[in-house]
Amino acid sequence: MKTLHIHLGADSYDIAVGHGLLEKAAERFNLNRKVLIVTDDGVPPSYAETVCRQCKEGHIVTLRQGEESKTMLSVIELCRTMMLRGFHRGDAVVAVGGGVMGDLAGFTAASYMRGIDFYNIPTTVLSQVDSSVGGKTGVNLDHIKNIVGAFKQPKGVIADVDLLKTLPPRQVANGLAEAVKMAATFDASLFEAFERDEPLSMTDIIARSIALKIAVVEQDEKESGLRKVLNFGHTLGHGIESLGLGYDHGECVALGMLPMCSEEVKIRLSTVLQRLGLPTAAVFDPEAAMLAVSHDKKAGGDTVSSVLVDTIGSFRFANLTMDVLRERLTRTFPQIGF
Repeated sequence: MKTLHIHLGADSYDIAVGHGLLEKAAERFNLNRKVLIVTDDGVPPSYAETVCRQCKEGHIVTLRQGEESKTMLSVIELCRTMMLRGFHRGDAVVAVGGGVMGDLAGFTAASYMRGIDFYNIPTTVLSQVDSSVGGKTGVNLDHIKNIVGAFKQPKGVIADVDLLKTLPPRQVANGLAEAVKMAATFDASLFEAFERDEPLSMTDIIARSIALKIAVVEQDEKESGLRKVLNFGHTLGHGIESLGLGYDHGECVALGMLPMCSEEVKIRLSTVLQRLGLPTAAVFDPEAAMLAVSHDKKAGGDTVSSVLVDTIGSFRFANLTMDVLRERLTRTFPQIGF
C-alpha cells in the first residue's frame, strides 16, 4: 500500500492506494456517525454495503449510472434524504463510484448545511487517477459539463485497486487516458513507460498519476494558474463529449489531446492511445463541438485558455481564438459529410 498526502493547510488529507482497502475504510475515515453513501447501479452493491457495515448509522442511496444523474435534481434528492434522516453538520457523505458519483456527492456535501465532511472511494481507473483528488466537484446543466460546482476537498480518499477487477477493458482504457494526460504534460519517464512493452502495475500508474496531480493542486488549489494544465485534452474533448456520440469521458479526452500537440508528440501520443485501446479518430459535426467549447467555463471573451504540448513531459499555456481551435480540430479530424 502507498499513502500519499496532499498539503492544503486545514484541508490536507491522505490518499491511500493499494489492495484490500475497502474493508478497512473505518480505519481511515471517521464513520462513527450518520453517513450517506452515494453510489450508482453500475457499481457492485457489495462495495457500498461494505462501507455501510462499518458506519455507526449508514444510509445508501443508489442512483442511475451515467451523466444523467449528475444534475441539480440529484443534489436535491440527496439533500432531502439527509434532511429527512436528521443529518447534521457533524455527519458525512461518502462517494462509492466513478467520477460522476464523486463530483455529485462532493458537491452535495459542500452544499448541505453549508458543508459537511466528504470522503471518496473511487471505483474506476478514471476517478482513481484523476477526479477523486483535488476537490473539484459539480454537476452539469443544459448539457454543459460541470458548469455548476464548488471546490470541496475530501477528508480522505481510498483508491482500492481491487475494485477495478470488475471493470471491462474499455473502462480501464478510459481511465488510463487521464494518466497519459498527466505523463504527457509532466512526466516524460511515465509516458515512456506507456510506450514500453512491459507496462507498469496499475498500483504504480495510479500512485504516480496522483502524485503528479498532488504537486499541481498544492501549488494552485483553486485553478487560478498552474492547475489549468490539468485541462489538457478537455477543452476540445468536452466539446466532442457534448455531442452524445457514445464516447466515454476518457475517450473524449484522448481525442481532445491530439489537436493540442506538435506533430512529433501527436505521433507518439497516437501510438500510446491506440495501444491502450483509445480512439484516435472520430467523425462528428465540428461546428456543434465548437458551440459547446464556446460555452465552456474556460472560455473568456474571444479566446479560450488552452494547454499545448510541444514536447513530451512539458506544456505551455495559450489563449487561442475559436478560429484557431476550429482549425486545429478539423485538421486533426477531417470530417466526411459535414
